[in-house]
Amino acid sequence: FCMHPFVFTGRRWPWGGLAGAALTAMLWGCTPASEPPPAPLPEPLRGVELTGNPKYGKDFHLPDADGKERSLADFKGKAVLLYFGFVQCPDVCPTSLLRAAEVKKMLGKDGERLQVIFVTVDPKRDTPEVLRAYMNAFDPSFIALRGSDEQLAKVAEDFKVYYRKVPTGSSYTMDHTAHSYVFDPQGRLRLALRHEQTPQDYAHDIGLLLKAPN
Repeated sequence: FCMHPFVFTGRRWPWGGLAGAALTAMLWGCTPASEPPPAPLPEPLRGVELTGNPKYGKDFHLPDADGKERSLADFKGKAVLLYFGFVQCPDVCPTSLLRAAEVKKMLGKDGERLQVIFVTVDPKRDTPEVLRAYMNAFDPSFIALRGSDEQLAKVAEDFKVYYRKVPTGSSYTMDHTAHSYVFDPQGRLRLALRHEQTPQDYAHDIGLLLKAPN
């Protein structure tokens, strides 16, 4: 079948390194919004900068594993790392969450101001109980969000996230976008980080956003 670019398949990771220019072309390709730009950073970000990009969602509204609706307003003052995946993902999703836990440690005290949020693209199998256990396996502070099919479709459309159920014998797996989004402590979407980037790259960019003056 035809794979969407920058998508992880639950059966295998089909690419080697992805060209940053290619991801930039996919994620950007539009004029910035008219909102005042944030203060300049002391050095460039290593991810794909999305600051002011009007093509992407500015917020999300989804229930967590306890049924409480969450949005960016709940995490004011923190950087938010947003990732879409599913619990039965064999390698890319756990690798992404392990990296997020490592990044939080690498940030030291600033790591307390990083909120990792996992949005399941497989709400049928990823029940609240399953999601709570899955998050606890990586870091108890990580939050999982699980919406209805309609809610998931809306937030995925807002953030240009691709996901698709793929039959595998008597079961199925999920193909899905594998990059992570980062919001700054003011709740502004700032960048996308690629799956193949290192924990050091993630920590570098998130650290810059946490230390930025506004």
